[in-house]
Amino acid sequence: MRLSVTEKIQKLKRERNAVILAHNYQSAQVQDIADFLGDSLELAQKACGTHADVIVFCGVLFMAETAWMLNPQKTVLMPDSEAGCGLAEMISAVKLRKLKADHPDAVVVCYINSSAGVKAECDLCCTSSSALTVVESIENGREIIFVPDKSLGRWIEEKTGRKMILWDGYCPPHHRMLAESIERRKKEHPGALVVVHPECTGDVRRMADRVAGTGGILRFCRENPAKEFIIGTEPGMAYRLEKEIPGKKFIPAVPGVICRNMKKTNPEKVLWSLEDMKQKITVEPDIARRARKCIDRMLDVTAKAQTE
Repeated sequence: MRLSVTEKIQKLKRERNAVILAHNYQSAQVQDIADFLGDSLELAQKACGTHADVIVFCGVLFMAETAWMLNPQKTVLMPDSEAGCGLAEMISAVKLRKLKADHPDAVVVCYINSSAGVKAECDLCCTSSSALTVVESIENGREIIFVPDKSLGRWIEEKTGRKMILWDGYCPPHHRMLAESIERRKKEHPGALVVVHPECTGDVRRMADRVAGTGGILRFCRENPAKEFIIGTEPGMAYRLEKEIPGKKFIPAVPGVICRNMKKTNPEKVLWSLEDMKQKITVEPDIARRARKCIDRMLDVTAKAQTE
């Protein structure tokens, strides 16, 4: 009997003792074959806790790098290793070192959407869901450098009252979500609540009923009694929402604004990666050692906050 792509993947997963982790922005077909879906923080935590020997990471490069740095004894496969991140590519370790030289006493916080080389230059890492907790953990009066997302950085400033030195980086898909688009959707769906990602621009965030990372968007839509939501983030998120929260309607704010890198992975590439055990992701040892410190500090800070 001829096996389907999904059946072949399941068979190879058992043989390799593999687990498939997928970000919320992945295509519906990839989400359906994943063992675990999540935002960047949830995927980092899952990578730490897995007993699998092989992690197949369906996301973008910085995520797979993070998974390997947290699990250097495991094999981390990325079905399409060309899936980068436009935001992460807006800063480099060299550029960050120059900024640090101008502010030698600053605490350096990087968004997880950055390369391992940039993380190696930082004191703390954060995700969109952990950003407020991470910044609030820094003692008052300390100068803070935040890279690379200026929109996320400005949202953190608004919520915490902490002023930071912001890098001029941004997420191209989220910056293509305009306030006019949100207004148009609200007129089409007058009873819908607006939920947007903090990577969106300030004028879009100010129109929202809730600003949150993808994990927070999921929780808000599940817990809120409203029946319609306008979702201001990558449209892949709407598929997970529809699947896990039946009976509610989720309207992408701008359906055509997709992250092309997130959509590079497909089930066939997952299968090929498992068949050949190729597209292995590793990080140079010294960079990994230094970058791991800021990731561990993030995980420690968030774990402590969850127990308080």
